[in-house]
Amino acid sequence: MNLPRRRFLHLAAGAAALPAVSRVVKAQSYPTRPVRIIVGFAPGGATDIMARLIGQWLSERLGQQFIVENRPGAASNIGTEVVVNAPPDGYTLLVVTSVNTVNATLYERLNFNLIGDIAPVASLHREPFVVAVNPSVPVKTIPEFITHAKANPDRINMASAGVGSGNHIAGELFKMMTGVKLVHVPYRGGGPALVDLLGGQVQVLFATMSSSIEYIRGGKLRALAVTTATRSPALPDVPTVAEFVPGYESSFWTGVGAPKNTPTEIVDKLNDEINSALADPKMKARLAELGATALPGSPADFGKFIAEETEKWGKVVKFSGAKAD
Repeated sequence: MNLPRRRFLHLAAGAAALPAVSRVVKAQSYPTRPVRIIVGFAPGGATDIMARLIGQWLSERLGQQFIVENRPGAASNIGTEVVVNAPPDGYTLLVVTSVNTVNATLYERLNFNLIGDIAPVASLHREPFVVAVNPSVPVKTIPEFITHAKANPDRINMASAGVGSGNHIAGELFKMMTGVKLVHVPYRGGGPALVDLLGGQVQVLFATMSSSIEYIRGGKLRALAVTTATRSPALPDVPTVAEFVPGYESSFWTGVGAPKNTPTEIVDKLNDEINSALADPKMKARLAELGATALPGSPADFGKFIAEETEKWGKVVKFSGAKAD
């Protein structure tokens, strides 16, 4: 049977549109089952805190459980690889952090390319690190700490969430700019590092604000300085490192990523919900309590930010000579 040309073209156009319609329908119904949010660190750190905050919001808004799954190891590379190898269907997400951008240079052989294999969904938050010491350390200021460290080379233990973690690199930058010699003690996440700092097994940690602020306020840790260029409203009396070490700046941030080729409609839906969360007064208040600020934006904004951070920290890693274990 010969179809009239106009009828044929109409049917052909309709057939071509079917995949797009199918994707839109899937995005509208997404999610129809629980979603995993992979955190590349142990429970208790800033990444875990942000994952649970945004996971709770998404669960309530989208009607399915967004379950946080901690997969620590290799400075978050293990968790990242889980997401890279997951089906691109929106049911496995990654909490991307500043650590991922460090790892791109720190590790010579990764089984993935962060920028190529992870689709940016949305940025979440940014916060300073706090140069926090156990109260047993006989210093109250950055100049006193530098003097103490230089008088005791290689005798002060500096904890971190792992080789290449944000607090490790923040500490390496501090060592590089001040000439102090600290012994790096890596842990499998910020939570365990913080526990040992509280217990006095290590003396200093460039701790994320969100994980340490309550201990600082309670007097269980002593804050010497924050690492951002300006003071934090959450700890207004605590100076910046840059007030004593000009040019020093470092911060920790998080965002959400998905496997590459995740449908754009699903990425956009998640981005809309996450930005709604970041604009919510209760969420803003909770972030402020943790000493953090929201980082709303589009997937493209987050992708550009990841690329810029990868370049910046790549230079620091190369200059410091830090190597992955």
